[in-house]
Amino acid sequence: METFIIDVPVPSMGATVSEMNVIVIKVAPGERVTKGQRMADLESDKSAFEFESPCDGVIHAIAAKGGQIMQSGDLFLQIETSDASMLHLKSQTASTSAAPAPAAAPKAAGAVVWTPKATKLAQEAGLDPAKITDIEATGPGNRVSSEDVQRYLAKRKG
Repeated sequence: METFIIDVPVPSMGATVSEMNVIVIKVAPGERVTKGQRMADLESDKSAFEFESPCDGVIHAIAAKGGQIMQSGDLFLQIETSDASMLHLKSQTASTSAAPAPAAAPKAAGAVVWTPKATKLAQEAGLDPAKITDIEATGPGNRVSSEDVQRYLAKRKG
C-alpha cells in the first residue's frame, strides 16, 4: 500500500482558544504510532488534554517542542501513513524522502515561559506577564502555571 505524509495541525479548542502550550511530546521522528495513541500533552487557558494520533503511521517530523506556545492550526507534526481517510491532510510540501522539519528555536536563556491559563489569570488581575520577573515557575518544564500566579497574587496582597 502506498504511503504519504500528512500535516497534523495544532488543534482548535473552540472560538475563544487560539493558542496551545505544548507541555510534553511523547513521540519522536521514526517512531511508529497507532490511531488514538497519546502523542503529546497540550494545555489551553481553559484545560489540559492528551493529543492523540489521528491514524496509524510513522512520525516523520515534529515541528513543536515542549514548552512552546503554538497557534491553533500551526503545523504540529507530520506522520507517514497509508490511511486513505487522512488524504485531506496530505502534505503539500513534504515527500517521503524529505528531511524532517527543524524544531522551533529555543527561548532565550532566562526567558520565563507562561502557560496560556497563567497568562490569562495574570492579565485578568491587571498584570503584564512580560514584566513579572520575580514569580516562581513550578509548572511542567519550569513554566509559570496558574497555581504559581495565584501564589504570586496572594503574596502581593499579603
